[in-house]
Amino acid sequence: MNLRTVSTYVLCALAQGQTDGRASNLATLTDELQIRKTDVRGAITALHREGYLDALRMRLTLRGFAVGRALIGEPLPELRPAQRAEAAAA
Repeated sequence: MNLRTVSTYVLCALAQGQTDGRASNLATLTDELQIRKTDVRGAITALHREGYLDALRMRLTLRGFAVGRALIGEPLPELRPAQRAEAAAA
């Protein structure tokens, strides 16, 4: 999976969760997004390094929250390209 795409989904999920007052962690993000823990962990690490997420508290920074809220409701790229999904189903 593309790290940038996974990071986009993680930002959106965390922003929606913070808006709703829900706490998120690796397990809840994995369940919500239906992505492997390894991919979610990599996205969390990348977002933390770039200053969008405080990984220790699993809270978005102001910058991360603004980007995540802006992405809510926008069409996001597919996590799994169609041809790979079809090959896996066959």
